Amino acid sequence: MAGMRLFRRRPRAHHGSAGGLDPEAGPAPDPRTPWPESPVPADPEEAAAGFWRHWQDVLPDLSAALGEGNPRAAETLLCEAVARVHPELQFSLERGQRAVYALVVSGREDPALRPYTDAWKAAAPPDDAIWEYHDSVPPVPDPAGVTVNLGAHRLALADVRVVAQVDEAEGVVDVAVHHPVFADLDESGRTAMTFLPLEATLGERMAGERLRRVETAVAPPQSTISLGELRDLVLGLAGSVGEPD
Repeated sequence: MAGMRLFRRRPRAHHGSAGGLDPEAGPAPDPRTPWPESPVPADPEEAAAGFWRHWQDVLPDLSAALGEGNPRAAETLLCEAVARVHPELQFSLERGQRAVYALVVSGREDPALRPYTDAWKAAAPPDDAIWEYHDSVPPVPDPAGVTVNLGAHRLALADVRVVAQVDEAEGVVDVAVHHPVFADLDESGRTAMTFLPLEATLGERMAGERLRRVETAVAPPQSTISLGELRDLVLGLAGSVGEPD
């Protein structure tokens, strides 16, 4: 079963050996210290070019860390470089759909960040057998095969049902999302599980472009469709060509 994506932007604190903190590392930082503000680059293309120079420099170490099963070390190599493109960008290292690995850099569909993700993707090297690159969160191949762990609950996306109302004139869909476990979740859990299945099904960008109003349905609604049927419906709208990406 596929798992829930987790975005990371800033490096985690590293722990020392079992005997305590490394005495050469100096005193541990105060956890209350605010993360320093990163400047916003004036030129997205220049910032993107800087990232990809850094990528080439650290790629051997990054590949070695992933090969050794140490994703934290791999993420740490990229945290500052992503922040230098824009401090509000998020990124994740994923299993690729066509390659072994995928690097996803996302602005969470914030229009102010779109010039930076566009420039980042435009400057990216071509996808190859090892790496593919995405400037928004891509859809999963089969959302019905995804199970999300949320607190003490395991929620299969195969159990999600959706009420969809199409506005053909605008080319958008209003949806209400239901899962049988919604009644047992708190408000934040229901909100997360309302949007996560939609993003997993359509991808971040298509969900942002094609879904207009999104509601949570705690009680089982009538006339529902599956997530797979929702994908087919959205792809059938005018202007949606090919698979979501």
